[in-house]
Amino acid sequence: MAASALQIDLAEVPSGDVGFTTPLAEMPIYNGISAILLQGEGEDTFKPSNRRDSKVSKGEGMIMATAQEVQKLVNGVKVNDLMTTVEAIKAAPAIAKFKFRISNEWSGASHNCSTVDSYFGAGQEHRRQKPFKLQSDEPEVLLGTDGAANPVEYLLHALAACLTTSMVYHAAARGIEIEEVESSFEGDIDLHGFLELDKNVRQGFQAIRVNFKVRANVPDQQIEEIVALGTSHSPVFDSLTKGVPVSVNAQRM
Repeated sequence: MAASALQIDLAEVPSGDVGFTTPLAEMPIYNGISAILLQGEGEDTFKPSNRRDSKVSKGEGMIMATAQEVQKLVNGVKVNDLMTTVEAIKAAPAIAKFKFRISNEWSGASHNCSTVDSYFGAGQEHRRQKPFKLQSDEPEVLLGTDGAANPVEYLLHALAACLTTSMVYHAAARGIEIEEVESSFEGDIDLHGFLELDKNVRQGFQAIRVNFKVRANVPDQQIEEIVALGTSHSPVFDSLTKGVPVSVNAQRM
């Protein structure tokens, strides 16, 4: 089936709430949040009622190994694990709380670098196996060296990645198979705001336009519904369209 194109204007798209409706697999497989919780020993640790605390026999181990082999994949997403995670959060709501962090260091002119390493989730601290480095610069026309994407381009990337991932995950939860997704993002900025030449012009994006192309074996009208799974669940889309409080602290080094 040919890919269908859909254009979105962030200022016009409502963000609804659609919950998971796909039933859990009969035999849960403990990965992701569930696996983390099952390692704990506290009273608040979530333990599915059909999991015995006694040692697993050889036969039971073979059954679980077989279950791992037949893990249901939709769009590359492990649906069994996704659904088990949903049930884990229902049973222990506190584990849904996450905190993501970066640290940033300026290295001259418009160049700076952010490091992505630790984060908090599922009731405990985590560290990446290898920290990620995100370089940032400005194009030469904006007095940079064009050594990396600039901050507002990173913002567009964050929106693109989050919308796509949210769409794919929620489609997988509903058993909707997606063959291919492409998207393009464009935002308008007027430097009159940044340069303090006009107080009536905002410093940030004035508008963002999103175009999605989706290939899936579904009727054309369902393409819009698939894309809406992204706009209605994406944390980045929600943060941009609804706003989020930002507190800033300053101190001497």
